[in-house]
Amino acid sequence: MKLYYIPASCSLAPHIVAHELALDVTLVKVDHRQHRTEDGGDYRAVNPLGYVPALELDDGQVFREGAVILQYLADLKPEAGLAPPHGSIARYRLQEWLNFLSSEIHKGFIPLLYAGLAGKYVETAGPKLAQRYAWIDAQLAGRAYLAGEHFTVADAYLFALTGWGQAAWLTSYYKAGIHFDGLPHLAAWYGRVRARPSVRLALEREGLA
Repeated sequence: MKLYYIPASCSLAPHIVAHELALDVTLVKVDHRQHRTEDGGDYRAVNPLGYVPALELDDGQVFREGAVILQYLADLKPEAGLAPPHGSIARYRLQEWLNFLSSEIHKGFIPLLYAGLAGKYVETAGPKLAQRYAWIDAQLAGRAYLAGEHFTVADAYLFALTGWGQAAWLTSYYKAGIHFDGLPHLAAWYGRVRARPSVRLALEREGLA
């Protein structure tokens, strides 16, 4: 399999999961400006939409949506418990988290990431994102991870997104940032996830350690 990624992007999530499961995955770095792979290939031939992640299977099929890629990888080794069994309430709860992260957190960051173009919309988008993080902090009270006591693919996704909120280049646009002040449960969770060997390895491979 090949995982197409851009350092520090949302593709960090499946990168973490690949290490967590010790999967045989070839990493292919993508230039987000030129949409070229590190070997000079046209990334749009892999994903015409141009964004990452993309997971190319050995038979040539390609998955292009992060939440699907995360679940597919988890299901390759179900015994690891990174995703609950299909049809279980716990699996639907995981999918609920993945959808929330995709629509409310991932997309919520977009105006901040492109603050120069978003203009005054940042003044609305920033506080809304902060409210979503406050809600996540409340959900983590008494829990080690989003789904309870066990790390899942949802934690990998949230970790990748939350890293954006700590970046100096983001807070230079949106002064309030997405910090851990007043979010003790989120801060403790972030520390636990960052300490995992799979996360440390993925960060190192992407030059983010």
